[in-house]
Amino acid sequence: MFGRLREEIGIIFDRDPAARTTWEVVTCYPGFHAMLFHRVAYALWHLGLRWLARWLSSIARWLTGIEIHPGATIGRRFFIDHGMGVVIGETSIIGDDCTLYHGVTLGGTSWDKGKRHPTLGDGVVIGAGAKVLGPISIGANAKVGSNAVVVKDVPVEATVVGIPARIVEDGEITSQDSETKVAFSAYATSADVNDPIVKALGAVLDRAENVDARLDYILSELKKLGVDVPEQYRKGQ
Repeated sequence: MFGRLREEIGIIFDRDPAARTTWEVVTCYPGFHAMLFHRVAYALWHLGLRWLARWLSSIARWLTGIEIHPGATIGRRFFIDHGMGVVIGETSIIGDDCTLYHGVTLGGTSWDKGKRHPTLGDGVVIGAGAKVLGPISIGANAKVGSNAVVVKDVPVEATVVGIPARIVEDGEITSQDSETKVAFSAYATSADVNDPIVKALGAVLDRAENVDARLDYILSELKKLGVDVPEQYRKGQ
């Protein structure tokens, strides 16, 4: 048990540069507190003491602002940064080494019994305010951008952004001052992510500029040949 606690504390130092001392983490980090409550509530839930488990999770919500259903399965080295407004539904499954920021919802889209919440693979990062909805799967090491709404499966190591979320190409995300790959990207976003919609719009604008240049050339050549070009079609009109 104490080994697991040391692991939970250690991962906070790894992922939050603001963490200074173990005492600060133990006393001031709501994500750490929420996980302590959840481990106990989860055990009670599976012992059949379900009202007691729900009551304990409600106490944790009041104290931390983080709502984790006691039925949710959460792996090791799970980190909730800031935490306020995080909601994790009953049938959620979260792998090892995952990170959630504040305002994240792992929610359901159905009133039916059974699996109705997301499954997160190992190493998933979900940015602030993102909503992952339904019994979908988020592949290992995938990233979900801030405020995205995810309603479909996300492949392994993909990055998704937007409403509804779509895959973007981030390749090797590099830091501002080096060419080395960044192991952890705060808030699951990067300045050099290539959004496919932005790329498409850029291509359309480039094409329009090229067409304008060709039309200007054609009009100038027609004028040289003595063709009377109507005023509205002349360059600059």
